[in-house]
Amino acid sequence: MDLLTELLTTDFRPLDRKAADLYLSVVAQVEPDALRLPTPCPDWTLHGLLRHQVSQDEGFAAAARGGGARLSEWRGGDLGDDPYAAARASAGLVADTFAGVALDAELSLPEIRDGGAFPASLAISFHFVDLVVHAWDVAASIGAAWEPSGELVEASLRVAAIVPEEGRGPGDSFAPSVPSSDGAEPRDRLLALLGRDPSWRC
Repeated sequence: MDLLTELLTTDFRPLDRKAADLYLSVVAQVEPDALRLPTPCPDWTLHGLLRHQVSQDEGFAAAARGGGARLSEWRGGDLGDDPYAAARASAGLVADTFAGVALDAELSLPEIRDGGAFPASLAISFHFVDLVVHAWDVAASIGAAWEPSGELVEASLRVAAIVPEEGRGPGDSFAPSVPSSDGAEPRDRLLALLGRDPSWRC
């Protein structure tokens, strides 16, 4: 079975919920005065990154409900005065919405492909890998531990392998991939594949 077929026939929803737990466990450690800190994503402060993920959650939820075609549905995230509560609420929203979608349903993801749609199975895998890697972004910004399970790293590497190099850049979730050292740990290879320098520190 080729990799794309494998991803298309995998139900990523249980992994997505575990990735959300990982992400939220790091966000829970963010203090209010840390929101202005830089992140490994050059265009986003920590506030901007957290807002981006809330927006993504809401966009994926809209897509799973049959909407999502308008970019405005992916840009409206609001952290309010409690970023952790906002992150937890949007994670719950998208998990509940994913639970009710058929894996062969077509979801509109305009940020990834203008005017195109993806099977829900693949769309959920994109959301999953976003959470795993953005958990590292947050952790690196505040000097916290990032400890994804081997299961999460292995699954993320499979998804990362199909993310095209074109279309990555400023304002996107992923930058162009960077070289990975020989013998690098799987989680460091994952970060490098998605444009992160594993040694980055705030």
